[in-house]
Amino acid sequence: MVERISAVTLATHDMARAVRFYRLLGLGLAYGGENADFTSFRLGANFLNLIAQPDSRQWSWWGRLILYDRDVDGLHARLAAAGCRPDTEPRDAPWGERFFHLTDPDGHELSIAWPLETPADR
Repeated sequence: MVERISAVTLATHDMARAVRFYRLLGLGLAYGGENADFTSFRLGANFLNLIAQPDSRQWSWWGRLILYDRDVDGLHARLAAAGCRPDTEPRDAPWGERFFHLTDPDGHELSIAWPLETPADR
């Protein structure tokens, strides 16, 4: 039985730009970097990988990666202050998370979210 996702790998046409973007999100570099063909970031016990692809390699919408961050509003503000334009403002969702959407420099859709407190959590 599959127990968990170890890693998600996203393609990029510009490794340096992608590395800077994911470091801005606060991900810790585990391997590679701006000049590498393959880069890995640690996400708790998991990894987000980037793999360099030639400009001729194109991709279309594949889905959305959802990342949990306790300070959804703070991260949104830091991204905006750094010149990123998230796709949406932070908001509370009916399914019980606070979240916002953004798109990385290579067109991959991301959501930054955190579960809302319930009365039982207080």
